[in-house]
Amino acid sequence: MIIKKLSEVGIMDNAHGVDARNLYNTNDAMITIITLEPGQSLKRHITPVDVAFYVLQGTGIVEVADEKMEVTIGTLVESPKDIIHCWYNESSSPLQFMVVKAPRPAKKTVFIGT
Repeated sequence: MIIKKLSEVGIMDNAHGVDARNLYNTNDAMITIITLEPGQSLKRHITPVDVAFYVLQGTGIVEVADEKMEVTIGTLVESPKDIIHCWYNESSSPLQFMVVKAPRPAKKTVFIGT
């Protein structure tokens, strides 16, 4: 059995410049926890695999393709591969969500407008 605590996993370098911690990373899947402080957002990007997001804390705005919606704790959002998506924290509290990518991407993420 392998056990990891989020508080013991280091923040990984990432193009978004946010608190992102890889909890699980195998050839089959990848799980990352992202925390966006108030006013922070991700860069709009396209991921080459399907992605599921699960909101753990706070309220945020998620954008998938041409849809944008406010979501709160306990919400699951699916984003198909090769679709533009993004997250925004326009609230006054931290937003934390789990990112599940399956399978782990073999190709790089494409950033839009950078």
